[in-house]
Amino acid sequence: MISLFDISLRLNGFPIKKAKSELEEIINLSEKEFAVFLENKKTDIVDFHLKNNSFYKELAGNATAQNWENLPLLNKQNLQKPLEERLSKGYSKKNIYLNKTSGSSGTPFVFGKDKYSHALTWSSIIMRFGWFGIDLNHSYQARFYGIPMDFIGYQKERIKDFLTHRFRFPVFDLSDQVLEKFLKKFRTKKFDYINGYTSSIVLFAKYLEQKNIVLKDICPTLKACFVTSEMLFESDKELLEKQFGISIIREYGASELDLIAFENTEGEWQVNSETLFVEILDENNNPVPHGTEGKIVITSLFNKANPFIRYEIGDIGILDEKSTLQKPILKKLIGRTNDVAILPSGKKSPGLTFYYVTKSIIEDDGNVKEFTIKQTKIDTFEIEYVSENELTSEQIEKIKQAINLYLEPNLSFSFTRKTVLERTNRGKLKQFQSCL
Repeated sequence: MISLFDISLRLNGFPIKKAKSELEEIINLSEKEFAVFLENKKTDIVDFHLKNNSFYKELAGNATAQNWENLPLLNKQNLQKPLEERLSKGYSKKNIYLNKTSGSSGTPFVFGKDKYSHALTWSSIIMRFGWFGIDLNHSYQARFYGIPMDFIGYQKERIKDFLTHRFRFPVFDLSDQVLEKFLKKFRTKKFDYINGYTSSIVLFAKYLEQKNIVLKDICPTLKACFVTSEMLFESDKELLEKQFGISIIREYGASELDLIAFENTEGEWQVNSETLFVEILDENNNPVPHGTEGKIVITSLFNKANPFIRYEIGDIGILDEKSTLQKPILKKLIGRTNDVAILPSGKKSPGLTFYYVTKSIIEDDGNVKEFTIKQTKIDTFEIEYVSENELTSEQIEKIKQAINLYLEPNLSFSFTRKTVLERTNRGKLKQFQSCL
């Protein structure tokens, strides 16, 4: 069979063969060789941008790669200026991979990657999917994603779907009638794997549970399901495993960087150390010991077009105590730094704490399909939910008691039943949002 995917990358100027070869070399380095490789790459990328990128030179001032911890942190606000002002010498919109972030962090921006760096990104993705017997050139993907609704954007995505051998299930309408149509496609098409937004895939699994159907029974070719872009809770993972009958793999990435972490065959969330350098820092920008939570800061080791050096992605996480330089393991991804609830007592709590506490109660009877929480005032929260029936006063009371216990008392909650929840223009569901 023709390798359409590799061919399309080459035709677009991405040197995939060379990138695959270098990635293989990096993976086969010994522990000592890898430490030398990493230090060299960190120095090389900083030196390159100090010499060739006026935007980064101005940001870094007198800092150098030799004093790594003195290098400034780059944040999304720094990047909200015209791309032309951020590109290195020799790079323009005509000779790079150009894209924009989804804006789910509240701070969208356009970014560029040099073509070799982007080829390495795809090599990394191809390798990791290969751990689970998935070949991006030939395996057929069931894709749970959004799609641009303008004519040109829509057609571009459909062409990409064809070249990358995937069938798209748009996630903007996930009513039972639409999910039934999704189910019919799984009965008639030989999908090898599922890939897409966590919340949409979980909603499909809940529909299967309601119908008492295991997806592998009606689509025996399925091998694995890869969930991305949104938090995967343990209870949801168990539901997916039960209703799909296949391996569920967590993916954590950022379009402007690369795959950041990908669950390996041992069930560890293995950090990409081949093309990225990941640090966990405290509030004073000092490294924290493994096992301690902190903000995730990432350096793209290969991107020469647009600097991402000590880039504060906006997430909080913990590296496992058993992590090594060559094989870091992400123990936990806690959530976004801007998704923090500030309470009347002055206490700060990750917004997903509300989601965790509420989720365990709200879904007890299987009535509620999905929900979101929004903080509108320091003591006021709005919960919007999709369900077959209104929440009972007993359920609402249970939620309030749990929040009193886990967070603090005297918080005000309103509950609004909806037929559908608002998603971003990419189809993501924002589970907690602070409007303060």
